[in-house]
Amino acid sequence: MKQLFENTKTASRMLATISDERRNEILSAVADAICSQKERILAANAKDLCRMDKANPLYDRLQLTPGRLDGIASDMRNVASLPSPLHRVLCERTLPNGMRLKRVSVPFGVIGMIYEARPNVTFDVFSLCFKSGNACVLKGGKDADCSNREEVALIHEILERYGVSPGVVTLLPATHDATAAMLNAVGYIDVCIPRGGRKLIDFVRDNAKVPVIETGAGVVHAYFDEYGDVEMGARIINNAKTRRVSVCNALDCLIIHRSRLADLPRLLEPMKDRVEVYIDNEDYWGTEFMDYKMSVKVVDSLDDAIAHITRYGSGHSECIITQNEDNARRFQQMVDAACVYWNVPTSFTDGAQFGLGAEIGISTQKLGPRGPMGLEEITTYKWLIEGEGQVRS
Repeated sequence: MKQLFENTKTASRMLATISDERRNEILSAVADAICSQKERILAANAKDLCRMDKANPLYDRLQLTPGRLDGIASDMRNVASLPSPLHRVLCERTLPNGMRLKRVSVPFGVIGMIYEARPNVTFDVFSLCFKSGNACVLKGGKDADCSNREEVALIHEILERYGVSPGVVTLLPATHDATAAMLNAVGYIDVCIPRGGRKLIDFVRDNAKVPVIETGAGVVHAYFDEYGDVEMGARIINNAKTRRVSVCNALDCLIIHRSRLADLPRLLEPMKDRVEVYIDNEDYWGTEFMDYKMSVKVVDSLDDAIAHITRYGSGHSECIITQNEDNARRFQQMVDAACVYWNVPTSFTDGAQFGLGAEIGISTQKLGPRGPMGLEEITTYKWLIEGEGQVRS
């Protein structure tokens, strides 16, 4: 395992010599290969799918389709089309003694990624890391191992065709030992990003010796205010809950003002017979369902709704449905989450939807990046100082 880390670290230094134009060319070639070799990827994905019960809500997250592969390729091309996040002058000044200072953006170096049954993440992470000059070490879950290995093999083929070391993207075995090795890879991995459920994220945070950026776990609420529009609310709630139930931006709890309780059947009508609903059952508050299940909390005021979110939310995405601007602004000001929506479903919390091309994850922490993480969020900076022999007194 140490040799793999050393190879990736060495390859990360070589990335600095590749121009942005060349990077874009390679990303476009990988995107083309995804489209031209769909059957190869889907065959590997089918091996993973046959090991999972179709009733498992994670089945949808694991499944690749021709349409989803087209979407992945499109996202990769979008990443290639974006401006480079590197070598940007973030600030510049000249000191009274004549020294000239610049703060410029640079890659982290090597990014470690731990994720579960999400084969799309392999391509997304590669595209963002490669574009931003980072090498990556990937640790996927065993449920998606066949898919991940075929995807990385395809990426390696394109890299070798362009004379780039395949070490810039390394896939570790889908074992617990590999996870432990990644979390202890001090000196090799500059930052580790877990993408998955709360159990995975807590484990990584509690055991890692390398720096960690927390992403993913989402206990998501929508508050239907006393001034909410019923037809709009029904559309928003249905889209947030049922578009894809296994993703982290899916709705988990609908909060409704007591004065609008009579409208609850209409609000739930679009998902009738599809979603199991638990009304005012505190056993389910704070639950990330990732399934066709949802809790409902009845409150007496906007402040009660905010208090409930404060106690049970995960800092991911929250929503208010209201025609009252004062209430909306108060909600957006008081709710502590990475993304706070007004009359828009939380299903839009996504790097591609935010114009970032793709995402490496959705950060729920406050130190460093927050919300969908694109190219800029996986760079750091360094200071460049120039002078004419000044010395410090």
